Amino acid sequence: MRDDGTLDDPDAPSRPTADTEDGTSAERTTVASRLLAYARDLTGRRRAQVALATGVVCCLGLGAVAQVSDESAGAVARDPLAGSAELVQRAEQQRASRGLDRATSAATPSAVATPADPDTTRSARKAAPVRPTDPAPVAGLDEDQMENAEAIVRAGREMGMPRRGLVIAVATAMQESNLYNVASGVLPESQDHPHQGVGWDHDSVGLFQQRSSSGWGPVGRLMDPEFATRQFLSALEQVPGWQHMRLTDAAQAVQVSAYPEHYQKHEWRASRVVDAIVPAGR
Repeated sequence: MRDDGTLDDPDAPSRPTADTEDGTSAERTTVASRLLAYARDLTGRRRAQVALATGVVCCLGLGAVAQVSDESAGAVARDPLAGSAELVQRAEQQRASRGLDRATSAATPSAVATPADPDTTRSARKAAPVRPTDPAPVAGLDEDQMENAEAIVRAGREMGMPRRGLVIAVATAMQESNLYNVASGVLPESQDHPHQGVGWDHDSVGLFQQRSSSGWGPVGRLMDPEFATRQFLSALEQVPGWQHMRLTDAAQAVQVSAYPEHYQKHEWRASRVVDAIVPAGR
């Protein structure tokens, strides 16, 4: 019963008192003021965060959060300050996640970048193999003889022959042709190739006086100093123990000369020539 004597209607909806409404309004105004101040402190942060904080203020001003049905929304309705703090915290977490994504994306290109090819740098290039020098003639040789000796040494080095094999080859050519590339008067076709004289020892040609009729190779090829050298050294490698033989015995095992001891006299000169072309230790 009210003071005026009328009975209260038990079915009438309850209405909040003016004091309650004023209290709620004041509380919301305080929350709004705090959030606006917080939003101003976020100067320099992403626009999305400022927009989120402003949206929270608007929602609180309109009282929309009072009707949310889930647990978290109910907590916001009961304690608007705690709810707004939770929303701001979520915004911070989202901003941090986006920042992490950007950092990861920025780091990816450098992480997967193709390493520099070491072969393209000057320091990684391999040193060129040491080649025989082009020295002045020694041991009484002239320019042509020295060039032919160089051709013998170069071919032997490419085959991987040891120094002993090079000395044997040069000494053998000194005996057979005096280190000149000689054609044959019996084989006119040999004179169609570069040569430095003509010999008459059957069909023997070149630095080692090899005979095409004996299976050493085509005449034209035997007139090539490097090919002739390879033929000689390949045959020398087939002689068992040639590295430990006297020079003249090793040469004779290949050449089968009528004067087997004549090769020995050229050993000292051949050694000087090889040393001049390929200094010791190289």
